[in-house]
Amino acid sequence: MISKILIANRGEIAVRIIRTCREMGIKTVAVYSTSDETSIHRKLADEDVCIGAAPSAYSYLSIAKIIMTAKMVGADAIHPGYGFLSESSIFAQSCKENGIVFIGPSPELIEIMGDKANGRKAMDEAGVPIMRGSKILKTEKDAISAAEEIGYPVILKASAGGGGRGMRICHNETELKRNYPITKTEIKAAFNSEDVYIEKYLTSAHHIEVQILGDMHGNVIHIGERECSIQRNHQKLIEETPSPFITNKVRQEIRHAAIKGLTGKGYVGAGTLEFLVDSEMNYYFIEMNTRIQVEHTISEMLSSIDLIKQQILAASGKKLSYRQEDISLKGHAIECRINAEDCYNDFRPSPGKITAVYIPQGLGVRVDTHIYHGYEIPPHYDSMVAKLVTWGEDRSDAIKKMKRSLSEFVIDGIETTIPFHLKMLDDPNFAKGQCDTKYLNQFKM
Repeated sequence: MISKILIANRGEIAVRIIRTCREMGIKTVAVYSTSDETSIHRKLADEDVCIGAAPSAYSYLSIAKIIMTAKMVGADAIHPGYGFLSESSIFAQSCKENGIVFIGPSPELIEIMGDKANGRKAMDEAGVPIMRGSKILKTEKDAISAAEEIGYPVILKASAGGGGRGMRICHNETELKRNYPITKTEIKAAFNSEDVYIEKYLTSAHHIEVQILGDMHGNVIHIGERECSIQRNHQKLIEETPSPFITNKVRQEIRHAAIKGLTGKGYVGAGTLEFLVDSEMNYYFIEMNTRIQVEHTISEMLSSIDLIKQQILAASGKKLSYRQEDISLKGHAIECRINAEDCYNDFRPSPGKITAVYIPQGLGVRVDTHIYHGYEIPPHYDSMVAKLVTWGEDRSDAIKKMKRSLSEFVIDGIETTIPFHLKMLDDPNFAKGQCDTKYLNQFKM
């Protein structure tokens, strides 16, 4: 069994991992940058080590520093969390070469599934419906030819990375010519890769993802699906489970497709298969995230399964603690991402010192956060400061609890997206579960 885990991350996900490790009796090591000296994950871990300057390239993205630190403190495993190096096959391979357990799938599977173009090919070969798309594009001329064959509108996508970066919608050849070099420049800076491909862009679609778990013994199960269609610039803001949009027939089919796509591939740990569902209930695989997701919380609320614990057990070589028939998903759960952003001013980032905090509480309320009174949010990283999650016996109950909790949530000293969430939850189309991925384009604060 793993005895000491270095957490190659920061913020709320580092805190989340530390809590599970403590319950499992596993020692933890926090790494932090110079701008995270006051971060709470340092205080909660058994050990903490500064690994570099504020820019991620010198700290949280430095494979050499993280591996060296793990060996120095005697950590036998590394949990990458999400973002940063969590989907880096090079990082996973480096862990393997240094005798350190990487809490996630193998480097080979990260290479296949983490690369969106390769992931699409693997799912297509497994018989899972995929969105029409191209291979990796070498030139602008290739992009134009692919778009003509697929039919506009199309979306340019980075083969590596995630978080909504490297995505641009093109309605015609002029837009494609303008966006192609911009996209390549952007992803070169973000992911050190210029590989892009094209997919057909659905004018109306819902973003549905399926949470899966796998182990070293060939077992793969799902923990239901999540609706993630409330997005801004391809960044999710609200997630819920089960999806209020899809039919029960499609719900069963899409869950089965996710299992089918990974069966026999030796996938170990947590992962998420993402699909688009159109207005006719046709569904298409678009990509896989080979890591824990920000929104894993709502799947935990419905299933009462600690997904971080299952990741660690799977990486230790243990069989999954559950069979598919053991999974019972009860009620409804919603997550609102609370970001340090001014939602009245085009969601402009709002880093700064927190002068007061009040965390909502009560039955069916969960808050994952790393903030506290006096904490100063650095400008260098993701703007998310908390995840507010509510559970109810049904969707209406979960929404009522979310509204109540949002109205109680106080974070003074910075601007946050709490006002946006309160308005969104009062929107009649949200109440009907009819908001697609473009709905926020017409939503006004």
